[in-house]
Amino acid sequence: MKTTILVTGSNGLLGQKIVYKLLQRNDVNLIAASKGENRLIEKNGYTYINLDISKSEDVLAAIEKFQPQVIINTAAMTNVDECETKREECWGANVTAVENFVKAINGSAIHFIHLSTDFVFDGQAGPYREEDQPNPLSYYALSKYEAEKILQKSNISWAILRTIIVYGIVDNMSRSNVVLWAKGALEKGQSINVVDDQFRSPTLAEDLADACISAADKHAKGIYHVSGKDIMSILELVYRVADFWKLDKSIVKPIKSDTLNQAAKRPPRTGFILDKAYRELDYKPHSFEEGLQILDAQLKKN
Repeated sequence: MKTTILVTGSNGLLGQKIVYKLLQRNDVNLIAASKGENRLIEKNGYTYINLDISKSEDVLAAIEKFQPQVIINTAAMTNVDECETKREECWGANVTAVENFVKAINGSAIHFIHLSTDFVFDGQAGPYREEDQPNPLSYYALSKYEAEKILQKSNISWAILRTIIVYGIVDNMSRSNVVLWAKGALEKGQSINVVDDQFRSPTLAEDLADACISAADKHAKGIYHVSGKDIMSILELVYRVADFWKLDKSIVKPIKSDTLNQAAKRPPRTGFILDKAYRELDYKPHSFEEGLQILDAQLKKN
């Protein structure tokens, strides 16, 4: 029997990686869902649906039609500063959507896997364990924490995978992330300002996709911290990108977060303790440099 898995946000970085990994398996009936048209290069081997998860009737219709055993919800509004100013849109994508899924799933055996973020923490005491107390600093972080609470109070079967700065390559290079941004700017010889007082664990998209699929296969329940294993400042991240591609890092200017005048406040130091994911999801993250090697090989193919 094939397992029917519905992946939301399939046009996004993580969504694409999950779709491509599941396409390599013959025990999965795959439904990929995103807003608008399908942006994946590979169009065969799965069903694509245009789905607005902030609309409850659309979510219900999709679940009734395809009867998935597992839903992996990677769709979200993740631009932290935009969430601060477009609060209604942020709430719809990040909170209402989860309420819609809970309502539609209720009473069934569907397993719901949801992506959350290190930003639920205030960054005063990283690296964090799953049971540490969240304290969101921004509207984006609040929306993600509210969604977590909805799942925790629900009667459905759920897992939450929190992650940190996901990097990787999407089809047609249609989206950027901090690694590609740094590489691109340094290759052009552009002087860039980079914060030296925020610490994170960048996560390779392929590693996170493996963890999501493992959570689906194992019907893992509860909260899991899933990220890269190296904690570094954003400045160090950019320096390591420069070193890897042998680019000039003298044009990188270290700055403090408070000089950026960003709409949303960021936690200073996150990072995760990954023991639970290692133990229960067989999670095996690459080092940051190994991740850059994988990226480099993909870029050479593009």
